[in-house]
Parts: sequence; structure tokens; C-alpha cells
Amino acid sequence: MEELRHVLSELVIERVGFGIFVLDRDLNVLMWNRFMADHSGKTAEQVTGKSIFASFPELPRVWLTRKVESVFQLGSFAFSSWEQRPYLFKFDHDRPITGGVDFMQQDCTFMPLAQDGEVCAVCVTISDATHASMMQRARDEAVAKLQEFADRDGLTGIANRRYFDLRLSDEFSRWQRYDGDLSMLLFDLDHFKRINDELGHLVGDTVLRLMAERVAAAVRVQDVFGRFGGEEFALLLPCTSFDDAMIVAEKVRCAICETPIDVQGARVPVTASVGAACAKRGVTTSYEALINEADAALYAAKRQGRNRAIGFR
Repeated sequence: MEELRHVLSELVIERVGFGIFVLDRDLNVLMWNRFMADHSGKTAEQVTGKSIFASFPELPRVWLTRKVESVFQLGSFAFSSWEQRPYLFKFDHDRPITGGVDFMQQDCTFMPLAQDGEVCAVCVTISDATHASMMQRARDEAVAKLQEFADRDGLTGIANRRYFDLRLSDEFSRWQRYDGDLSMLLFDLDHFKRINDELGHLVGDTVLRLMAERVAAAVRVQDVFGRFGGEEFALLLPCTSFDDAMIVAEKVRCAICETPIDVQGARVPVTASVGAACAKRGVTTSYEALINEADAALYAAKRQGRNRAIGFR
């Protein structure tokens, strides 16, 4: 019966669908099951009795040595998931190549093997987590896309008001803590209602979309360009002084008005009024106050004839 149990035990170890190998304290291989042989291309005879690093020099030596040593010292299990370290061995996987992973993603368990109350070896199991990792990545990508859609204006593709306010709040808090410069612009298209009334809302939507593309191409990566609603837009300018903000305001105004927009057979001239504001220590007490100041500058630009940039220092 004892011999039968031994045979069955060896049979199970060889046939299970995950890798099993055993290391002594010097990281020499004591056992190597069929899963490990099939996926590594090296038989038990080739690796047993040798250092694991002699057969697989590409393994993370420092990390694996520390992991095994901790099991010897503490006598307790250790674990490493694919999320912490995607793989230990560079094994091929059988999932579609479109899954975005080069090698089998692996969960690793390190188990102490004790004799007479003392750890004499460490058994390491390798589980194929490729499918789980691909599903998780797909979920993460879907969530990221949903979040991006939630942050974007449906017509223009730029930031929506909610996201702009969040970023403005964050940048304002950073400015309060560390000082420096913080500016913003508010601008809208002059006489936009006339475009909608005379040419229709489809033309108006196209004008808004193309105008947003022009401005987006003219601003820095670190700036936040958003739609406040209707034909009103905002541009957050971190680390930007008032003088530099006025330069950006004029750049935005010129990008909008320099060329009429051709849409559905109509050539539509478009201009914009721009208001600029800069956060001032001891004066600007909230990010809403900064918005209000930029809004006041915008309406000053409108009162002074439109198609111009105005700022309050």
C-alpha cells in the first residue's frame, strides 16, 4: 500500500497542470515535474542536482534567492502574483497573440518542506495565470476608456466641465501649497448664435469641433483645454505667469480667427473673445474666484468690440 501511495503521488505530481520544482538551501534543483520540463524544454535529468541559475541564468537571481531564503528562515509560505511580477520563467503561452503578453503570466507559491521540524527544502509551484491576466487587462482597458469618455465632451473630444473643474481644483491646491504661477483663459466664439440661426446647428457643431481642433493643436501638453458649455471654452495654464498667459491668449485668438472654416459649402469666418486671469497670493481665495475673474475679463473683451484678448493683472 505504501508503494502504491508513492507511485500515485509521483503520478499526480507529473500530471498536474501546473509547475512544481523543489530547491535546497543552495538553490539546487531537487525535483522537476513534467509541466516544468515541457514548458522549459529541459528535462528533470538535465536540471536536477544543479543550481537553478546554471540551467536558467536569465532568472531574477537576487529576487528568487531572497524569496527562497525567507521561506527557509521563517518557515512560512510566500506568494508572488503575476500582478507583482508577470513571470518567473519565460515560458510560451497558448493564448492569442493579440492578448498583449509575450510570455506565460505566472502565479508562484513557495512552500516550506520540513523534516524533524526544520525546513530542508522549498517547493515552488508555477500556475499559468495568462488567461486571468488578459481578462484583467481587458477590464482595466475598458474601465480606462469609460473613464476617458466620462471626462470628455461628446462633441469636441476635449475635457468636459466636470473634468476641467477637477483639474483646476487640483492645480489651485498645488499653487496654494507651493506658490509659483497659475493662470487660466475663458473664451467663446463671437456671434455664435448667428451661425446656428442662419446656417443650422449641424454647421454650428462642425464649427465648434474644428475650432477645438485648432486650439488643441496650439496649446502645450500640460495645459488643460475644456468646454464649459455651448460656445464657451476654458484653458488651464499651470506654471504660467500673467504675461505668458496673455501671449497664449493671443495665440489662441489667432488660431481661431486666422482662417474661415469651410463647412457644407459655406465659408464661415470665426472670431473669439478671450479673458485671462492669474491667481494672486492673498487675493485669489478659491479656484471659483479665478474663474470669475477670467469671466469678467472675457466680458470686458466683448464690451470692447470682441475678437480680442483682455486680462486683469
